[in-house]
Amino acid sequence: MTSALPQPRSAPAAPGPAPTVHPDGGAPAVLVTGAGGPAGVAVIRRLVALGHRVVAADADPAAAGGALATVGVTVPRGDHPRFVDALLGVAAAQGADALVSTVAEELPQLTAGADRLAAAGIASWLPALAAVDLCCDKEAFARRMAAAGVPHPATAADELAGVPGPWVVKPRAGRGSRGVRLLDDRAEVAAALREGADLIAQTRLAGREFTADALVDRAGGLRVVVPRWREETKAGISVKGRTFTSAAVTAVVAGALAAVGLTGPANVQGFVADDGAVTVVEINPRFSGGLPLTLAAGADVVAAYLTGVREPDAPLPDLSFRPGVSMSRYFAETYASEDGSPVADPCVPAAVHA
Repeated sequence: MTSALPQPRSAPAAPGPAPTVHPDGGAPAVLVTGAGGPAGVAVIRRLVALGHRVVAADADPAAAGGALATVGVTVPRGDHPRFVDALLGVAAAQGADALVSTVAEELPQLTAGADRLAAAGIASWLPALAAVDLCCDKEAFARRMAAAGVPHPATAADELAGVPGPWVVKPRAGRGSRGVRLLDDRAEVAAALREGADLIAQTRLAGREFTADALVDRAGGLRVVVPRWREETKAGISVKGRTFTSAAVTAVVAGALAAVGLTGPANVQGFVADDGAVTVVEINPRFSGGLPLTLAAGADVVAAYLTGVREPDAPLPDLSFRPGVSMSRYFAETYASEDGSPVADPCVPAAVHA
């Protein structure tokens, strides 16, 4: 995997490509999965802003992304045996020619069904399943980082020798802060690990926490790394953040991505210690929940990724971003009536509804 790194520049990236035109005169749709999650909502909003027709899919019929897209549809969970069948049916009914997944857990099913998707005329760009497995198994990921010489916290699944405290105990597979415990007593950590084989313990890192949004092209070339400080989080999702530049962070992120062989969108989480040392904690093989900040800073990874989906042989541009852009996230609502009639947003001026 190549790791040539574009240098961040202050100018925003150019707008994404215009939607393609379907032979019948209408624009083909983009099918986006995970419409109920922060990443799915961010992707949907960006694609709609670019003028694409978007079909939002989620297992929850009340997923907020469905109200933000051109049309919302309900599909089985990504681990359901008929998941790909459902997507094929939705794509045929809605005229979708491209798939954007925002849920890591559904990637194995999509990879298994990639030939069926392609045969139905649905373009996709799915990372190698081996790379996804490494990212989704925190113990295997730790071993790969150690083998590649990428700084990573000491990790153990049973014996704590060589894993100094304080500790964080977490599931081997999971997202956000679910099931995470912060412990300071070695005996408590050992007891926690005996609760199940699906738990690991890691040295708890000190310093400043960051997430880096990245896009790696199909050949392994790193098109952009956008680091942002996680200034405040809730349930593992960044609600306040600020973009920044760091050659050290970019280099370590590039090394981690190369070590797992991931392509497409990714978000890399880690810490910068007081002495400037950078440590990677995990990679999520998908767009991040904090994606809106990366987009606001000028790196349109959504448009670039869609180009790579629909035009697999097209070279992707080196994207740029502006450091020092901050985000403060707030709650927003979508509304729907039982009979399908419109419901006005009480926080939007009446003139907008007219």
